[in-house]
Amino acid sequence: MENIDGYMGAAWPFIFNAVFAIVILIIGWMIANWVNRKIRQKGKASEKLDDTLTGVFAKTAKVLVLVVVVLAVLDRFGVETTSLIAVIGALGLAIGLAWQGVLADFAAGIMILVMRPFKVGDAVDIDGTASGTIEEVGLVVTRLNTFDNVATFIPNSNIWGNTIQNLVVNENRRVDMVIGFGYDDDIDHAIQTISQVLAQDERVLDDPAPKIAVSELGGSSVDLIVRPWTKKDNYWDLKFDLTKRIKERFDEEGINFPYPSQDIYFHNESGE
Repeated sequence: MENIDGYMGAAWPFIFNAVFAIVILIIGWMIANWVNRKIRQKGKASEKLDDTLTGVFAKTAKVLVLVVVVLAVLDRFGVETTSLIAVIGALGLAIGLAWQGVLADFAAGIMILVMRPFKVGDAVDIDGTASGTIEEVGLVVTRLNTFDNVATFIPNSNIWGNTIQNLVVNENRRVDMVIGFGYDDDIDHAIQTISQVLAQDERVLDDPAPKIAVSELGGSSVDLIVRPWTKKDNYWDLKFDLTKRIKERFDEEGINFPYPSQDIYFHNESGE
């Protein structure tokens, strides 16, 4: 009985420390989430910080709070945190050497946050291989929702090392179209018809003025470049509507759209 009492007496400090550690972890987790949430709220209310930097600051603050909590728990159990930090530093160096690709992504993430080629909510095209709306910029990967709403996670080194097209930075955009018509049709008539279609659409800007010109004499058509300017928010709707309206007007004016054709000749080789 005395042995049991002795064991229980020796175990009570450990049990007390374990319960205390659990309480610290729970409170620390709650504080970390509270800090994360508050930073995001302040970022949304502030005009100086956008969602990109707000998300990074919030996650970093949460991780720092959790690190402090874990160190406090270890200290409660008598672990030498100074030695532990040194071990973690050495381990981090070893991991860094093994994960050079991750470090490259991290460095690219820092460059993206500093140079700011885009921010959360921007529509972008990454080197012609991925395009969509930026949802989150992390230190290692960036999340992009494609225009057909597929979540895509791209390593930051694949972004920073390639051409980035931000589709929403400039207020005005040029719609590039190629319209072909038959060789038997009048060029000036086709240009005038397209000019009328552009003039009737209020989304087409007067400055810069639209450009209509012959670009190529193709194998089966005369090709016109049609380049009206519009506000960035109207880009796709205008392009789709102009394509439809030009086709309708060409039909009304009797201007022909060429289509591929092939002549087939039969030769009688029977000698008759």
